[in-house]
Amino acid sequence: MNTLEIANKLVELCKQGKNQEAKILYAADAVSVEAGAPPGMQREAVGLPAIEAKGAWWRANHEVHSVSVTGPWPHDDRFIVGFQYEVTVKATGQKINMNEAALYTVKNGKITREEFFYSMGP
Repeated sequence: MNTLEIANKLVELCKQGKNQEAKILYAADAVSVEAGAPPGMQREAVGLPAIEAKGAWWRANHEVHSVSVTGPWPHDDRFIVGFQYEVTVKATGQKINMNEAALYTVKNGKITREEFFYSMGP
C-alpha cells in the first residue's frame, strides 16, 4: 500500500472505533511519540507491544464519550490526522475535551512512526 492508501485505511478504521485493528498498518518496530509522557511511562514507545501497552493504558484510564476523526492530509511519505475526543478521566471523574493532531511516517508500506501533538496545559 502507498502512503495515501494507508492514511485512508487508518482514518476509516479510527472512524469505526477500530483503532486496535489499525495496528496491522504498523511496522513491528514502529515508534510512537507523545507530546508528554503518560503517567509511569516514557514519551516514546518503541515496537508494537509497547504501542499496544500504551493504548491499553489509555483505554483503562479514560471513558471515551465521543471521537471525531478528520483528514488525512498527505505529504510525500507522511500524513496528518486530526482527532477530537470527549472523555472522562476515570481516576478523577473530570470530563475533558481533547484535540490532537497526529503525524504519521510511512516506509516500505507500513507506518514506522507516529507523533501526537496536543496541549499539555489548560
